[in-house]
Amino acid sequence: MAGSRVDLAVPVADRYFEDYVPGASAEFGPIPMTAADIVEYARRYDPQSMHTDPAAAAAGPFAGLIASGWHTVGVVMRVLVEHYLAQRTALVSPGVDELRWLKPVRPGDALRVRVTVLAAERSRSKPDRGLVRTRIETTNQHGETVLSMTAMNLFRCRSAGDRLP
Repeated sequence: MAGSRVDLAVPVADRYFEDYVPGASAEFGPIPMTAADIVEYARRYDPQSMHTDPAAAAAGPFAGLIASGWHTVGVVMRVLVEHYLAQRTALVSPGVDELRWLKPVRPGDALRVRVTVLAAERSRSKPDRGLVRTRIETTNQHGETVLSMTAMNLFRCRSAGDRLP
């Protein structure tokens, strides 16, 4: 992804739990947000006029069309799947904490996704895996944070000898 910066030492395809070191960070983007994409998503999943109808949105509280927060989360998720979560070793996510939509995302915005590993703890009950907590911040082209959350993901451990083909 153009303009990306990654401090993680191992390429995404080869990452195991041990490679998600607290303090490591990466930034991905830009991801363009178009009016067509905003309206298409909203018509299907969040049909509120502020997301689907430019004329009605112009008269609304945001003075223009804005993306659904769930659309923004979906865009961030795609970036995480493609560039941060190791496909071969990511097992499941027990959830996210502190999801916040801090500013509206508008047509023409170019988003950047910054991830920072907060903690990595090996499971005591299942030592072939570990839990990684990641701070995720999404900013627009002005550097304003539009979304923040803390994600939790379980990954297979390299040292457990439980490698996938």
